Amino acid sequence: MMTASTTRIDGPTEPNATSSTALFDAPDAHATAAVREVTNSGDVDHSAAPKSAEPTEFEAAAALPQVLKIVGSVVAPTTLLTALLIYFGLMYAVAFYRYFNVNYTVLNLPAQDYLIVSEDGLMMPLIFTAAFTLLALWLYQHETLITKMRGIGPRVLVSTSAIAGLALVGLAMADSVFNVSVFPTNFLEARGLSLSMGVLLLGYTARLKRVITADQRPKQSLRRAPEAVIVAKWSAVFVLVSAGLFWAVGSYAIGVGEGHAQAVESFLPYSADVILYSEKSLNLQGPEAPGVQEVPCQNSDAAYRFRYNGLKLIPQSGNQYLFLPAGWTRTNGTAIIIPHNDKIRLQFSPPGQTRNSACGS
Repeated sequence: MMTASTTRIDGPTEPNATSSTALFDAPDAHATAAVREVTNSGDVDHSAAPKSAEPTEFEAAAALPQVLKIVGSVVAPTTLLTALLIYFGLMYAVAFYRYFNVNYTVLNLPAQDYLIVSEDGLMMPLIFTAAFTLLALWLYQHETLITKMRGIGPRVLVSTSAIAGLALVGLAMADSVFNVSVFPTNFLEARGLSLSMGVLLLGYTARLKRVITADQRPKQSLRRAPEAVIVAKWSAVFVLVSAGLFWAVGSYAIGVGEGHAQAVESFLPYSADVILYSEKSLNLQGPEAPGVQEVPCQNSDAAYRFRYNGLKLIPQSGNQYLFLPAGWTRTNGTAIIIPHNDKIRLQFSPPGQTRNSACGS
């Protein structure tokens, strides 16, 4: 009875140094034992460990971040996008004003004009491109489709993508280098798209070939190219794809500009008439300006001594006015450019309105 009561002692017990050390070392000891047990057990399949570092890894996954970093250190993404928009607007202006036999450089168009035109012309292509990209990614990740694709012979899939890529790149080169017309004249942007898509298909072919080789020789380690070579390769792919896109955007912008110019010409008889008042005679009438009439003012005190009827104003926001005669045609007509200044005044009226001979009316 006394022994039992002695062993039941209430109150704190001060541990010694040995017990304290054992107390804090115990978890590490148990963890070490557990690790040894798992390591020595037969549950771990050592044969499942990869023989090579990354035999089937998509090398672009590691290379592309470095490629983008290199490109971003030279050209910021926003700068690249702005350059693309300005390039589109520039090509649009070249084609639009060339249709009226005017060199766009004399208009001194600001960069804001190019950006505004780009927003109008690139909106639908960007929407279609984004939708097509999402559809392609969805199809690529669709399990049923992937299963059916795997049922196709690997060599057939590689050969098909390689032939398609080489054909697209070859067609683009034949059209640009050898000046062979292989694309429809109303779809010139197909040249740049052909180059970009062909390069992407060739890159995808290289990826497929690497994966198939790794699957056929799983116990052999594939020789991986140096990292510098991989980065250089994917940098070249990035440059070629970007060049193709710029090429396609430029061709598309030229087509859009010519189309809008044709629409302006067809709508010219229904656009507002412009009455131009000037301090001095501009000598605008004549066979080269059909429909334009010069009316001298009878009042000697008038600020503007000459009035010109039969002009149409072509929209643009540079520091020049671009007028076309009311009877202008591309084969018979002259475009008139007059600088912005306080010596002229413009007045707009409905088309075809009858005018009297008075200068101030």
